[in-house]
Parts: sequence; structure tokens; C-alpha cells
Amino acid sequence: MPQGDKRRLKPFEYVVEGIWPHAVLDDHHGARVAQEVAARLRRLMDARGWSVAEASRRSGVSRMTIAQVLDGAVWCDLLTIANLEKALEADLWPGREPGNPPQ
Repeated sequence: MPQGDKRRLKPFEYVVEGIWPHAVLDDHHGARVAQEVAARLRRLMDARGWSVAEASRRSGVSRMTIAQVLDGAVWCDLLTIANLEKALEADLWPGREPGNPPQ
């Protein structure tokens, strides 16, 4: 694994300056992906007027998991991202072409 044991820290623990998820991070690609997923999730939830409870109800992802993803306290797994993307009908994963979610 190229990052070695850097995964032992939570994504927000790579913040060098600022406040998660809009902070400057250490050079850790995984933490940057987690940061972008959290920022996109927050923007999409806010745009729809969804609370964490509403996002949980619609996606089947627990409220605690959603809150931890938003806070950068966990490494979000692919199934969680997929379920949230389906509920939001939008991409969370950085780098994918906008408007081209998996079917």
C-alpha cells in the first residue's frame, strides 16, 4: 500500500490549516478524496434541505455514518458512497464526469 500506515489516522487528522472539510490537508490522496466526498455530500444535502436524518432515511446509511463522513471521522466505504449517490441522484466521488452516475 503506497500510503503505508497513514490510514490509521482519520481523514480530518490530515488537516494542516483550517477547518474540515474546507481545510488545507497534508499530502495524503485518500484524505483529499474523503474531504471532497464530505464537501459534496454537505452541499447536496443543503441544496435539497435534507438533514442527516433525512439523508439516512432515503439512503439506508446510518445517521452516525453520515455524520462521521461529514466530519471526516471515518474512511467512507464504497457501498456507503454508492447508497448516498443513489439517494441524492448525484455524484459524490471526485473525478467522475458530472451527471454520469453509475447505473
